[in-house]
Amino acid sequence: MNVLLLGSGGREHAIAWKLSQSSLLRSLHLASGNGGTSDLGVSANLDLLDFPSIERYIRKHDIELVVVGPEAPLVAGIADYLEESTKVNVKVVGPRKAGAMIEGSKEFAKKFMARHNIPTARYGSFGEEEFDDAVAFLDTFNPPYVIKADGLAAGKGVVITPSKTEAKKTLRSMLSEGAFDGAGKRVVIEEFLDGKEVSMFAVTDGHSFHLLPSAKDYKRVGDGNSGDNTGGMGAVSPVSFLTEEFQEKTLNQIIIPTIKGLAKESIPYVGFLFFGLIKVGSDPFVIEYNCRLGDPETEVILPRIKSDLLHLFDNLCSGLLSEYDLVVDDRAASTVVLASEGYPGSYQKELEIRIDEAVSQIDGHVFHSGTRESRRKLLTNGGRVLALTGRGNNLKEAIKNSYALAELIQFQGAFYRTDIGQDVLEDA
Repeated sequence: MNVLLLGSGGREHAIAWKLSQSSLLRSLHLASGNGGTSDLGVSANLDLLDFPSIERYIRKHDIELVVVGPEAPLVAGIADYLEESTKVNVKVVGPRKAGAMIEGSKEFAKKFMARHNIPTARYGSFGEEEFDDAVAFLDTFNPPYVIKADGLAAGKGVVITPSKTEAKKTLRSMLSEGAFDGAGKRVVIEEFLDGKEVSMFAVTDGHSFHLLPSAKDYKRVGDGNSGDNTGGMGAVSPVSFLTEEFQEKTLNQIIIPTIKGLAKESIPYVGFLFFGLIKVGSDPFVIEYNCRLGDPETEVILPRIKSDLLHLFDNLCSGLLSEYDLVVDDRAASTVVLASEGYPGSYQKELEIRIDEAVSQIDGHVFHSGTRESRRKLLTNGGRVLALTGRGNNLKEAIKNSYALAELIQFQGAFYRTDIGQDVLEDA
């Protein structure tokens, strides 16, 4: 098959790496790829929101399958556009716009969960003209306060504040001052739930589904979950505190009701469902939905899938998902993100990256996130630069290998968290 993969981050590098192993793959096209994907396929300079250009590229290169990595084109309706096109006949891994709204609007997601009795935190939603109502609503909760931008904010639109004064400042910045590029024109205020977070993933055609390996990611920029939220500073898989009881509750109370709820509302869904969960006592609650794989979770779950990923995608889009046999590797994986100084705020680009040849001796993978090649040099091109995935017979060994990779890669101002996975090890 000729495949077009949309996206240029660590998630997409991991997907490209896995697709490249498939016996079904004829050619892989990457739009636009990064400094680590050049040896996996053909780079295509495409704007992911310019659907006619993508359509023309599909026609020119006889693309049979499109895999959409990031959320923005899904929320904008790329699956609708391509599936309704009279110029191309292509399969799309990713939901239509109606399904993608579970991530595109946190308010929509919360109302969906309410309609289908899916456990989540109590909430209220407010627009710019409802600032006073939003402030008053804070009094219905005890601090800390959870305030979320309704729209897409690259994984950074969640603020947890310890005081009402700070919460009011956050509300003003979102509702009145254009924080998160306007994603906060509407906000969701949630009750704070105290527990352990975990990510679970399903791939579904709207009827059948397969559960992928679970993971735990680390959003805060600093050790001990300190500092600002980021797109993700690391992840581990498997997660020791996911007991059989918890997984069974999640399946019956959240995953199955979500898929059935989408079908009941006549919302077609072909792609990934990301469940950001929190374990409170022994019970699961939904923190958020995503309409695609997470990053950096993808970098730990795909290395644990033994089955052919392209075969999975083909069956998914052909209505044959139930016939696919998903085989998972028992070995553990850990990812440590190497980031640029200043991230998640402003940071410098175009810094040369030096990777010691000894990385090839370590059990793991170097996935590129924010990199590019120029004149045979590898340069930084983003806040999160590399996702360093270690493998091991157990999580302790996998984490050790992640950090061994990190020590062999250098660029000016590089930093990483030093405590990825330590809380999971303590629970093991």
